[in-house]
Amino acid sequence: MFPFELVRLTDFENEVRITVLSSEGSAFWEAEIAVTSMFVKGSTLLMLSRAKLEAWQQALESLKLGHDIIWMQTDRGPTVSVQLDGERDCPDIIVEDESISMVTVRIPIALEEGWIAEHQARVNRFIELIG
Repeated sequence: MFPFELVRLTDFENEVRITVLSSEGSAFWEAEIAVTSMFVKGSTLLMLSRAKLEAWQQALESLKLGHDIIWMQTDRGPTVSVQLDGERDCPDIIVEDESISMVTVRIPIALEEGWIAEHQARVNRFIELIG
């Protein structure tokens, strides 16, 4: 089951990935968020809970309706935002790690059609696996 790639936003030049690494009991999962581009590369750990997974499901529904999202904003740890109409005619993915490193990274990613449905399937598959 682990590692499980929950999020993979990529255009093969820029990438934001969230990989679930392990289970911390039955209620929490350790994950890594990684940002890679030709300019920057970095990662940090985060803890996922069922509430965060459900919030990701809701965020994907909002994206499907054409709305920008901010995921994990109220929790400690990294925040992921998706702005569908980014500055470079493609979505901008913003990863903020204000609680630990105080770093914010904005990555333009030319996402392929169907990426939202693909991520809905990923999160649903993970939730099914964990029961």
